[in-house]
Amino acid sequence: MKVVFSPDQEKHHPKTFIQSGSFKEPQEVPGRATALHSGLKEAGHEFVEVKDFGPKPRAAIHIPGYLKFLETIHDRWTEAGLESKEVLPNVHPGRHMSSMPKGLAGEVGYYTADLAAPIGAGTWEGAVAASNVALTAAEIVLEDLTARKAAYGLCRPPGHHAYADMAGGFCFLNNTAIAAQYALNKVNRVAILDVDVHHGNGTQGIFYKRSDVFTLSLHCDPSDFYPFFAGYEHERGEGPGEGYNLNLPLPPESGDDPFLVRLDEAKAAIQAYAPDVLFIALGLDAFEGDPLVGLKVTTEGFGKIAASIASLQLPTVLVQEGGYNRDYLGANIASFLAGFESVRR
Repeated sequence: MKVVFSPDQEKHHPKTFIQSGSFKEPQEVPGRATALHSGLKEAGHEFVEVKDFGPKPRAAIHIPGYLKFLETIHDRWTEAGLESKEVLPNVHPGRHMSSMPKGLAGEVGYYTADLAAPIGAGTWEGAVAASNVALTAAEIVLEDLTARKAAYGLCRPPGHHAYADMAGGFCFLNNTAIAAQYALNKVNRVAILDVDVHHGNGTQGIFYKRSDVFTLSLHCDPSDFYPFFAGYEHERGEGPGEGYNLNLPLPPESGDDPFLVRLDEAKAAIQAYAPDVLFIALGLDAFEGDPLVGLKVTTEGFGKIAASIASLQLPTVLVQEGGYNRDYLGANIASFLAGFESVRR
């Protein structure tokens, strides 16, 4: 399978991670890409150079103020003499306030959902590179839809928690959403199936009122798991998008078999929708050994999940999302792509 990667993604190197009120070792680090790259290279996949698509695809998903914020906030933060080397909020508007403040602290709180998206000197460049990786993978598939091609974008930082106007959960630009929107320049309908352990709340939010993008997410029950406030089965879309969003949460510590059962539900919905292109927001953090403990999918299970998805026989763009056990990332991505290719050779 063709694999797209950009070393510029490694310019984003967060130093801060706060979880449940405590400082923890950062999980979303350049070593993730290194581990994935090594596993793919060892498995013999073909690497493709990334293309620069310019600002338009990003602007088709994210609002102008948010894009300007991401691009400029670290420089402005530094020029203001603020002590921290990474931009982090200390206040959020919550549910009852919505006005945009003028000060930097308020601006950061307005455009970030949580404390898990620190912005460093290289964050903007890394996030832009990741979105270009997803776009390049999409273009490979879109070149000839009759061939039912598949391509994999090795993206980091991930993207599925990023809304049109807000960063969060390690995510800044929504790589999958940007690539899916780009595909709509050539096709009429796309589906996004998110198999990360965390609900793709940003992706859901971006497309929640639309019927040309069907969003589906399999994830750990969010009632006591990030992102906590979205990912429930009653969330089905709104207005023109009602019925075009499907959440299939799994009980904590669910393994391969329960995941595959829920995946069958997602596949039936995808087949009924009949998309022209399928996007997979591919998290490997459902792994049984992932440090962000949620589900218990095995390395072999990732191959089975991929084979099941491949059986849909749709043009498919695979976009990397989460996965934080760097000792197993190479094996897990190799298992997934091998499972996919076992059906689609």
